[in-house]
Amino acid sequence: MFELFIARRYLNAKRKQVVISLITVISVIGVAAGVMALVIALAVNNGLRDTLQRNLLGATAHVSILEKEPSTGIEDWEKLVAPLARIPHVKTAAPALYESGYLSGPVQGKGVAIKGVDLRVSTPDALKHLKTGSLETLRATNDLPNIVLGKRLAQDIGAMAGNQVQLVVPNGQLTPFGPRPSYVRMRVAGTFETGFFDVDTAWAFLALPEAQRAFGLTDVVNSVELTLDDIYQAPQVAAASSNIIGPKLVATTWGEQNRQLLNAFTMERRVTWITISLIQLVAALNILITLIMMVMEKHRDIAILMSMGAKARQIRSIFIFEGALIGGIGAITGLLAGHLLCYFANRYQWIKLDEAIYSVGWVPFEPRVLDSLWIAALAIVVSLLATLYPALNATRIAPVEALRYE
Repeated sequence: MFELFIARRYLNAKRKQVVISLITVISVIGVAAGVMALVIALAVNNGLRDTLQRNLLGATAHVSILEKEPSTGIEDWEKLVAPLARIPHVKTAAPALYESGYLSGPVQGKGVAIKGVDLRVSTPDALKHLKTGSLETLRATNDLPNIVLGKRLAQDIGAMAGNQVQLVVPNGQLTPFGPRPSYVRMRVAGTFETGFFDVDTAWAFLALPEAQRAFGLTDVVNSVELTLDDIYQAPQVAAASSNIIGPKLVATTWGEQNRQLLNAFTMERRVTWITISLIQLVAALNILITLIMMVMEKHRDIAILMSMGAKARQIRSIFIFEGALIGGIGAITGLLAGHLLCYFANRYQWIKLDEAIYSVGWVPFEPRVLDSLWIAALAIVVSLLATLYPALNATRIAPVEALRYE
């Protein structure tokens, strides 16, 4: 195909075309920079979203059955577990009891969120790989209740596996003079780490019967939690649960419980696309200038080709191929640079974060193949669009006029 051959020859620099060659290189760099920036920005967005989502779902449920109006708790939870577990995509249905208290350790005390779990039904992901201690210790019945602490919570209060701690329940006892705190001695069975700062620094797990006794409750829970084989089936499972749980309970999904966080990531993704796509626009303008200057420089060559029988379509194709080559080379270069930077930045954790603010200790980079394909396609399409005017302008050259003074 002679159009592609000529397009490649035109892109090769000659001594008298240094300016055009320089602008061509700048155009390629502009396309590559836009592609690389978009790959990295979306990789950061994907990494933060997926990491926070994965860490959060390691301690919470995909679908939670809750009371519409908080009261004494869900009393007949045993009757709900079996029917809920039979819903398609549901792996486990387990009761949970959430309460809050104050945990006093060897060094200091701290407010804590207690989650009572029934280990006979299901083991939360956070407890499947303990940092210290043993899950069997949590299951065991000893003289003192066993508790598993978040790793950072244990560090804050100075407790290790085997140490005794004291749980203060604000309204644990009712007296003629009103409610008064109750104090429960416990033994630390181990520590867990989810990677989610808010969970690791403020959560603790108890066996469900021990949690009910500690807070002076009967056999009640305040949540029935469903774990799914596909978290994106949560809305369908929640809708199916409504026919089982009755009017006093409601099914909420992990997406509804974390709507603000997920909406923030979605908005950030859209803004990233819009902002960094402007770099592609700048690169397209460079391509437009390059081709316009090349048409002016090559008007004699174009006139000769047309006088030799080249059709207008073929002349247009020459400059369209030039734009495609610039866009293609820039897109490939940008993809390679973006993925390499993401790989090393993720592996060696180049960018550290304050966990107390961002809930993760470093910026995770997770580039996706589908995103990369869309980014490369966008770069090439923009480059091709920039060739339309110069290519059309090239076909307007009249061979007789162009060669009259040659």
